[in-house]
Amino acid sequence: MKRKRHGASALTLLCITSILVAAAFTGAATPAHAAPLPEPGQKSLEQVRKEIEELYRQAGTATDAYNLAAGEAKAQSDKIVEIAKQVTAGQERLTGLKNKAGAAARAQYRSGGLPPGAQLVLSGDPSKYLIGADLLRQGQKATSDTISELNRTQRELQQHAIDASAHWQTLEANRVKQETAKKEIEQKIKTAEELENKLEAEEKARLLQLEQEEQYKAQKAWLSTGVLKDLSGSATEAGKKAVQYATRQIGKPYVWGAEGPNSFDCSGLTSQAWLSAGRGIPRTSQEQLRLLPKVAIKDMRPGDLIIYFDDASHVGMYIGDGAMVHAPRPGRSVTIAGAGSMPIKAIVRPDA
Repeated sequence: MKRKRHGASALTLLCITSILVAAAFTGAATPAHAAPLPEPGQKSLEQVRKEIEELYRQAGTATDAYNLAAGEAKAQSDKIVEIAKQVTAGQERLTGLKNKAGAAARAQYRSGGLPPGAQLVLSGDPSKYLIGADLLRQGQKATSDTISELNRTQRELQQHAIDASAHWQTLEANRVKQETAKKEIEQKIKTAEELENKLEAEEKARLLQLEQEEQYKAQKAWLSTGVLKDLSGSATEAGKKAVQYATRQIGKPYVWGAEGPNSFDCSGLTSQAWLSAGRGIPRTSQEQLRLLPKVAIKDMRPGDLIIYFDDASHVGMYIGDGAMVHAPRPGRSVTIAGAGSMPIKAIVRPDA
């Protein structure tokens, strides 16, 4: 009975969402036969839908590459700033050591150029000699320490220069990767938008309906496996905060590379949701998959992240009862959908 309630409620949620979105686009439910039949040789609306969907999915993969490169570039930039601070401190220390060594040289010059040891040998007072011998040893050690510190500081500065050069090269490589990924994203989105813009208003509404039907079909198949039967995990306090943040963003538009507060891409939404709960997680869906602990679907609980597609190009947040919240793609807004409405690759847990 519990299984039926879960499945029915998740399906009802998805159906209601689909009807509301479709009504928002058309003002009323659009019958399946409303779209005109394609001319001979033309692509069907279903073929166009699949082509647009694939373009946006490829754009999602490129967006992950862009976000990762952007994150790496920032990390390299931060390291260069840190190296610059270390260089400044090292130069100041080096100047102080040189001044110290110079003072010792000037003191020897003022004593007539005789080494301190020779001056002690020439001393006629044994007690002064013994006291002086101890001071000599201290002075020699201090001079030796100064020279060692001077050499060590110079080596550190040389290493800092090498490190800075390496980080600059990595930073530049990441900038190139960002630019390449950005061009690829823009081209994919442009091509998809051009395909969609060729459609009449009625066809666009039908396209949305086809998307929802495909998601509903996938969700229904997922639920029919009995996947919700054993799902009983409760959200942690942090998980509840993450879910609350994510669901508050419903209705905000998808914008690639965005992480709020007015728009999001898929991983921007999940990473910011968990940041609001006090836990920083990787920025991209691929890094979230790689670095966060994986859990079995049967152990899934609200707040867990669902990674989709073989290339981990999409991510949503499980909110319970077979549903998830996500930022779907350009042209769509943050919304609730069935957790099984796309091919699931893995479940990861930010607060394991």
